[in-house]
Amino acid sequence: MIDILRISVPLTAWLAAFSALYGLQGLVCSERWTEAGLDLAMGRAAMTAVWAVAVTLQLAFLLALRSPHFVARSAFVRALSLMLATTALVATLWTLLPVVTTSACL
Repeated sequence: MIDILRISVPLTAWLAAFSALYGLQGLVCSERWTEAGLDLAMGRAAMTAVWAVAVTLQLAFLLALRSPHFVARSAFVRALSLMLATTALVATLWTLLPVVTTSACL
């Protein structure tokens, strides 16, 4: 059961971060954001914070999977979990960075 978590958690965290950040972008671009007394700069700061937390979390997963404390017994599971954690980190950087670096609302 633990091996399934080693394999699936990084990509699941990427999916959750992707949904959260793009959902937040939709909220920032809606009228509800301004009705709450918040401006676009606060929205950009919130989106940057979510992105930073997501990248930090993915790095933590990758480092944890490389540590001797969380190492899998099976060489296949170890290699697969490291490969998927690396993929999740790259996916987090690649798919979430445009939200942070480009204009929030068009």
